[in-house]
Amino acid sequence: MSSPSPRPVGPAPDGPAPDGSAARLTRTDRLLNVVERLGNKLPEPFMLFLILFAVTGIVSTAMALAGVKVSVPGSDEVTVIKGLFTGEGMAWLTTSLGENYLGFPPLVTVMPILLGIGIAQHSGLLAAGIRAMFGSSPAWLLPYVVGIVGVIASIMSDSAFVVVPPLAALVFKAAGRHPVAGLLGGFAAAGAGYSTNLVPTSLDALFAGITNSVIETVSGLGATTVNPVSNWWFNIASSIVLALIAGFIIDRVIEPRLVRQDIPRDETIEEDADGQAPETSGESSEQMRASLSRPEKRGLLLTVLAGLVLTAIVLLAALVPGSPWRNEDGGFLPTSPLLDSIVFLVFLYFVVLGSVYGIATGTLRSTRDAVRMMTEALKEMLPFIVLAFILGNFIALFNWSGIGSWIAVTGAEGLEHIGLTGFGAVIGFILLASVLNLFIISGSGMWTIMAAVFVPMFALLGYEPAFTQAAFRVGDSATQVITPMNPYMVVLLGMLRKYEPAAGLGSLFARMLPFVVPFWIAWTLILAVFFAFDLPLGPGNGIHLGQ
Repeated sequence: MSSPSPRPVGPAPDGPAPDGSAARLTRTDRLLNVVERLGNKLPEPFMLFLILFAVTGIVSTAMALAGVKVSVPGSDEVTVIKGLFTGEGMAWLTTSLGENYLGFPPLVTVMPILLGIGIAQHSGLLAAGIRAMFGSSPAWLLPYVVGIVGVIASIMSDSAFVVVPPLAALVFKAAGRHPVAGLLGGFAAAGAGYSTNLVPTSLDALFAGITNSVIETVSGLGATTVNPVSNWWFNIASSIVLALIAGFIIDRVIEPRLVRQDIPRDETIEEDADGQAPETSGESSEQMRASLSRPEKRGLLLTVLAGLVLTAIVLLAALVPGSPWRNEDGGFLPTSPLLDSIVFLVFLYFVVLGSVYGIATGTLRSTRDAVRMMTEALKEMLPFIVLAFILGNFIALFNWSGIGSWIAVTGAEGLEHIGLTGFGAVIGFILLASVLNLFIISGSGMWTIMAAVFVPMFALLGYEPAFTQAAFRVGDSATQVITPMNPYMVVLLGMLRKYEPAAGLGSLFARMLPFVVPFWIAWTLILAVFFAFDLPLGPGNGIHLGQ
């Protein structure tokens, strides 16, 4: 196998051209450069969220003193806005500060997976596996592969944001393409297309359960019960189209711009106090060469066998009658211990396969080596671990105060009062979900609130709850990758700074924006096609009531 040569992409980098003239910037470059400059004027993430924490505290206190309340339609419960700078608020903060930090959801996802990835990465498994799978693949195809993998990665839930981007970067680097393009493209595809997949996932079951909880309010209209496959046909069409769009944007927009900006293709190595580059057990130039050595081939073969054995064990444990990983009904949907074990399963596979490969190739000789590999992985995430302190407390305040519910309910009622009908109402609903998604990252939390308003509203207009749910999916995902409220943006920023130490949130916003608008438009058009031709959204679920 010959070593892949770097593939020239796009025009020359910014700076003097061969003829002495400055390289010309495209309109897209100029627009994104403005976004990047403005975004990078934002404070560092820790200070940004500290400011947001303070602002939220002040606003919540003012609303609490004004006696602001919010009632979720369909519920008898009234949420009273609570203020941080009140006796109750200060008592909440002082008693829950540590719990808010340690209970921050991304820590639960990131840390265990990171330990497993540390063994798989520093043992050389990831680099060898990628070279074996993609070494002979045409470089032009990789952006589309990353797009497909990213879009369907929601089957791993939030783990996709941690697993897909660095693997996509390694794939690109092994093929001689810009690794940052793979890094950014993998995150964008996983985030902007989060609510869709080629196969039903736990998210489908979760959404269906929430939708069914409010169908009782429109039972007299003949609404069809929603199940995990009620949007399956729509999801399949959306996944294919969005994956292709993601690949096109990675190939024709993101990577050429990185080349023009002259972003480094290799990770930046910081020197230690005595001016020496630190030792690293990551991918060396030897590991990243195209051909595989005999020990590497043997290690990969044993790893594949170990993976098959591990998969058989997992399936056996889950499928046997009376398995403790089944739910009370003996199944797996809408929720079950198995679906709640995604983080453990991802961790288990990385640890077992990385250990088998490391033992076979000699890169892992003792538990001391395993601990060192996991420690190296944690060192890379120390900035995020510190930042998670303020992130966790900010999000906890946002939820505890009730401001998130107030924003969602107030916005939903405002759209309802406009009186839009037909597909215009659907577009307005999608726009509202997209805006709210900038503030409320939890799709299930936002759908819980919005379903109570819009499922009955659209049913009165003659639309099935499954159709309202499908429309929500569009707005729920597209803007996830351009909001600082998404905690995984900070994880991505840490990964990006390995290549571009000066990168800020503005850099991420500018590079994610080219995905958001095309994804939003294309996804809305797909829904419009289903609507115009009255196509079924999934088995047994149409668009209009009474079909």
